[in-house]
Amino acid sequence: MTQQAQRRPGPLRALGLVAAASLVAAGAAGTARAADEPLPVTITGEDRVDLSLGSGDDDSPEPQIDLRLNVPGEEFEGDGVVPPVFTGDYTIRIDATGLKGVASVDLPCDVDGLVATCTGWELYAGQQYNRVGKIRLDVDDDSEAGDSGSIKVTGEGEGLEFTPLDIDVRVGGPEFLNRTLPLPGDLKAGDTYKAPVGLRNVGALPAEGAVLRFHGSRGVSFPDSFGNCAYSEVTTGPLLRQGTDVICTFPDTIEAGAAYALAEPLKVGTMNFALRDIFTYSFTAVPPDEADGLREGKEYRQGNGVDLELRQVSDADPADYTRYAELDLPLKNTYDLELTGAALDAGAGDTVTAEIGFRNNGPAWISALRSGGEPFSFTVKAPEGATVTKAPEKCRETTLAEDEKGYRCWVSTPLLEDAEFTYPFELRVDRVVENAKGEVALPESGDPAESDRANNSAWIVLNGSDEQTDDGTGQNGGGATPSASPSPSPSSSSGSGQDGGTGSSGSGGNGTSGDVQGGLAATGAGGTALIGGAALLALGLGAGMTVLLRRRTRRTGGAIA
Repeated sequence: MTQQAQRRPGPLRALGLVAAASLVAAGAAGTARAADEPLPVTITGEDRVDLSLGSGDDDSPEPQIDLRLNVPGEEFEGDGVVPPVFTGDYTIRIDATGLKGVASVDLPCDVDGLVATCTGWELYAGQQYNRVGKIRLDVDDDSEAGDSGSIKVTGEGEGLEFTPLDIDVRVGGPEFLNRTLPLPGDLKAGDTYKAPVGLRNVGALPAEGAVLRFHGSRGVSFPDSFGNCAYSEVTTGPLLRQGTDVICTFPDTIEAGAAYALAEPLKVGTMNFALRDIFTYSFTAVPPDEADGLREGKEYRQGNGVDLELRQVSDADPADYTRYAELDLPLKNTYDLELTGAALDAGAGDTVTAEIGFRNNGPAWISALRSGGEPFSFTVKAPEGATVTKAPEKCRETTLAEDEKGYRCWVSTPLLEDAEFTYPFELRVDRVVENAKGEVALPESGDPAESDRANNSAWIVLNGSDEQTDDGTGQNGGGATPSASPSPSPSSSSGSGQDGGTGSSGSGGNGTSGDVQGGLAATGAGGTALIGGAALLALGLGAGMTVLLRRRTRRTGGAIA
């Protein structure tokens, strides 16, 4: 398959190569370099692939190698078009002739035999938007245990200096499966899960050492510090990427056909705000002297305790091992989503602003880790006699019911456990209606994590009596709390928007209010595309809830799309 660069017109192109690179280096890239120095580019991807000779061990058609280009500079995390740090032609060459007679290979881009050529035009800071292509490897009739070969990936381009990538491929080598993690159904937020971490070598050859990698999302912690493990904590930036990564090395030989387990279960702590956070681990056959390469791209601190140990298990059941080992922890916690309305007095022709409030009273956050940060929504109806003249940026006009117009407002996820912000609606009073009410409501749902559905709706009240306006807050409008209206299907006029309220994500969120992927900023971030009638089942937010898929800031992902 061929992946071609998409050249995008824009102001940087008109500046020319040197001027554009200088402009971006001074701004988004944040990396200074002399104009006559080549830009260093590192080709990244898996540098080792072990192919199994066993049937049925890998039924997945997914490629094992994902090639990207890593460019110096701070990776773009904002909204809008991603600024390039380099514009100009470059070429990536993938030479897989070293695999002839070893394995079959499926290459990207323009392929001639066992050689592929990929071309590109723009490069971006980091590697997220610099995708080259993926490579799939399989054993064939000529493959035998112990066969090995390599793929060499190189690059060239004026003004660029590429660090090549060599990918070693071995057939019938060591192959690890991971011990299945039992689901701790009674685990509560704040509890510690003891994970029975282990592996089984189902390959044809022993492994000279192993590496254990485990990860916990924002609500997961690892209380122990082992001397043969290195730890990397990410507590800033996009909430979807926050968490802890750990790499542990084991120098012992892992015999073919044997099973191993940690000397003691791995302690996995959960925070008080945790709900459906992710814990995952995997073993790979990597010698300890090569493990340092796994730490590139992140800062790690070495553990200071005793070493974590592996011990061989004699009575292991092969059915207890799988390729992917992960759990959502914990399954038991609650949050309280609350809407507040407004009470206003105005005469005919007046324009007033109703400050609609939304907050999460916790104690849990809504991680949305499995859905990738899909937002959810609530609806707003203007009081009788009033017209919305200005709505928040992340609220769009829609059809609430037959012949009934209103607005749908979007709330980004992940949602912090103390998130709080405001959606201001500007209303023009066309005619005075005493005690006119407009409902603000989250969709009905049977979400077991929602602890108080009574505050999932509120009123906007215009010209109500003092007894009917709840001390001027407008919530409940002096009457009973309205029942949450069903989630309507949006009309063709509904669509994406951006958070238009003001406020903060709370003091304990470890996120920034301008976070594109989930800080839930008052101003919002990230354009979106509407999918009507979808449900946030992964979040437990109810089958009737309309969701939104986040639009990537850059679809083509860089120079080579």
